[in-house]
Amino acid sequence: MAYGGSPADPPPVREPLHTPVAHLVRGGVVEGVHYGSVVVLGPDGEIRLRLGDVEAACYPRSALKPVQAVAMVRAGLPLDGELLSLAAASHSGEERHLAGVRRVLELAGLTESDLRNVPDLPFDPVVRDSWVGQGRLPSRLAQNCSGKHAAMLYTCVLNGWSLDDYLDPGHPLQQAIAEIVEDLTGQRVARVTVDGCGAPLFAVSLHGLARAAARLTTAVPGTPEARVADAMREHAEMASGSGRDVAALMRAVPGLLAKDGFEGVQVAARPDGSAIAVKIADGADRARVPVAAAALARAGVTPELLTEFAGAPLLGGGEPVGCLRPVPALDPAPLASCA
Repeated sequence: MAYGGSPADPPPVREPLHTPVAHLVRGGVVEGVHYGSVVVLGPDGEIRLRLGDVEAACYPRSALKPVQAVAMVRAGLPLDGELLSLAAASHSGEERHLAGVRRVLELAGLTESDLRNVPDLPFDPVVRDSWVGQGRLPSRLAQNCSGKHAAMLYTCVLNGWSLDDYLDPGHPLQQAIAEIVEDLTGQRVARVTVDGCGAPLFAVSLHGLARAAARLTTAVPGTPEARVADAMREHAEMASGSGRDVAALMRAVPGLLAKDGFEGVQVAARPDGSAIAVKIADGADRARVPVAAAALARAGVTPELLTEFAGAPLLGGGEPVGCLRPVPALDPAPLASCA
């Protein structure tokens, strides 16, 4: 049963009414515009800032993994620490990630052959190049969602649920996940499709996604929500990778929980319940972090903690000539100045 009250109606499925959220400035001229949507919630849960369409249905992609992990813990998954962080991860494919996935599978009495995610090369470019240089082929273990899939299988084993069809939306595991998605976002799921890894993916609004993140960071210690948030914050590199911006963001901002997702999605929440969610319309990763950093500043994070996330300078002839800058409505006092 839901414990946060009955969920509201699902968000409307429509073409999102995105708005400019970042400008690419070269030599004082706006050369490019990134459209998207941004929501900033205060500690009281009220919207402090909205840009674009934060109520339309969207696919959070991997930004929903912390919520999926909460559902698995509620269903009996006994992981904590780095292995629970890995269950919510879009990992880089480093050896520690692969070793962690093997450990979860061993706990379940299973092997890599039981995974049903798609085979892939490691996500991190350096790790991937090394992998290819060694003549290694794509594998289910190396794919960035393998931690989530191993945890899903372990949850199924513990509950006596079938394994071969654990990715079917009608499977008890996926039904349990859908229930917690609706509970934590506070709204019914608008659509269900298939994510890149093969798992069911639930459409919610950016507003709902931010609300869910805040539910994790304000949860009572020891609850499934708090366990997932603590694991990700304490083992940020297991939730992403040693060179990833989302891990750096959690290290830079005390108590911050952050998760990225493909197609330009970012969610983050602080212990006081303030939260942000970002969707870059064109999926461009270069805009995701600077826009998220500006939103976090609007949520009350000390701007000095965010300067490294303001975006790399735009170069001309090897020299800085501009930058990617969030629009003034989002960032009235820019974290970084353009040349």
